[in-house]
Amino acid sequence: MPSVELEQETIDRLDNLRVEDESYDELINELISIYEASERTLFHAGD
Repeated sequence: MPSVELEQETIDRLDNLRVEDESYDELINELISIYEASERTLFHAGD
């Protein structure tokens, strides 16, 4: 798995989004899913 370096500000923002014992991996996957869902919605909005 590739590694990613994050600035402290980004880590702090991620920490504010985490729920209970949610891992960073789970949080990032959830954010990607939300992004992909909104992208599909925008794509189909033009139909």
